Amino acid sequence: MLKAGVLGAGHLGKIHLKLLHQSEKYELVGFFDANKEASAAIESELGYKSFPSMEALINACDIVDVVTPTVYHFECAKQVIEAGKHLFIEKPITHTVAEAEELLNLAEKHGVQGQVGHVERFNPAFRAVHDKIDNPMFIEAHRLAEFNPRGTDVSVVLDLMIHDIDAILSVVDSKVKHINASGVSVISETPDIANARIEFENGCVANLTASRISLKKMRKARFFQRDAYISVDFLEKKCEVVKMKDAPEDADDFAMVLTNAEGIKKQIYFDNPKIDVNNAILDELETFADAINHDTTPIVTLAQGTEALRVAMQIISNFKKI
Repeated sequence: MLKAGVLGAGHLGKIHLKLLHQSEKYELVGFFDANKEASAAIESELGYKSFPSMEALINACDIVDVVTPTVYHFECAKQVIEAGKHLFIEKPITHTVAEAEELLNLAEKHGVQGQVGHVERFNPAFRAVHDKIDNPMFIEAHRLAEFNPRGTDVSVVLDLMIHDIDAILSVVDSKVKHINASGVSVISETPDIANARIEFENGCVANLTASRISLKKMRKARFFQRDAYISVDFLEKKCEVVKMKDAPEDADDFAMVLTNAEGIKKQIYFDNPKIDVNNAILDELETFADAINHDTTPIVTLAQGTEALRVAMQIISNFKKI
């Protein structure tokens, strides 16, 4: 069992503490949070050990889970890596791309593993279809949330849209060619609603919309590729695959057959892949333990987290041109 500690014991930090405590792959040694009153309350009520300093926690661990506000990610992660400890860090990886790149170099220098908490990669609906998404050429994603003051210290792109950016980058095997984007601040000082059109070098186009001022929640993505349409509902944890194949000569009366302008007949098939119910946060933490123990590549590497941040920052920079 790997000795694990958590830096930051806010809303998400407490969830990570609970799951690390439950996991059979970790021994939770405790946490550090700069808020002394909150730390004392957590230690008293939940029984997790509060460390007197960040350095004391890091020294007691094999892996440190950084769940602080984003602005503190870099300094915390840097100390973790320089101490030779493995790093799990919440998304976005850092506040700036330059900071993320420095963490990449430090992790390689000190020979430690790192994983970024892009939890939608572990969403059971996305996992069920991930291998079926093959060379998509058009992608549409909508991520809508009701207003919550927590998280409004950053743009909706870094708060919400970055989930879909990372998921899309994981299935499109091509570099980003061009980005158009617009964002509007309604309640916060940073944009609350945003739309981005990402064009890739291979011709794929992804259209992303994110809002944190919606009246209803929605987290959906649709992937269109040759002879297939794949939909993922991240919120309801549902997915659907619609495939088109050349229609047989003797298609039965109930078969759905389409004929295109060239007279080619295609039959439509519906596939509902098996979805294995899971706890996505627990899965991301435990697969990281597996990567450390077996010296394999984590599912969401620091490099991938950096690339998702890079695209997100390009989207945000487009806002400023408007």
